Amino acid sequence: EIQREEDERRKRWLENAKPPVRESVVDERGRAYGRGGRKTASARVWIQPGFGNVVVNKKEFVECFGRMSDRELILEPLAATETLGRFDVTVTVEGGGLRGQAGAIRHGLARALNHYNPDMYRPPLKRLGYLTRDPRKVERKKIGHLKARKKPQWVKR
Repeated sequence: EIQREEDERRKRWLENAKPPVRESVVDERGRAYGRGGRKTASARVWIQPGFGNVVVNKKEFVECFGRMSDRELILEPLAATETLGRFDVTVTVEGGGLRGQAGAIRHGLARALNHYNPDMYRPPLKRLGYLTRDPRKVERKKIGHLKARKKPQWVKR
């Protein structure tokens, strides 16, 4: 009886040790969806096979983000998975500033790629940390302080 219980426990351990089976989540139009966030910005991202067009809030990608660093930040997940020019990306983003919005789009794009084909795209995205939401937010201002941590100048005499 003790041996049987131990065998059952080993069997459960082996079952639990197996990696989860991940399936692609694609709608009837062939699109994958990802929601991203950074600071107070949130982005909804849809990807579908295409020619690499990126549309942000119904405007051209270059129109919305003037800074080259923001554009590079957004395209990092596509570069990591070597899919530049293979997917059309449609984005709706709101809240925050331009840098926060770019980070939110990057996060949403990484999640959408993960939903499209988790077996192929998940390992590089996970390794580079694109699937993790950046938890940093602006610290609140405290009473009696000039800013979140800055105190008024103190004079002894």
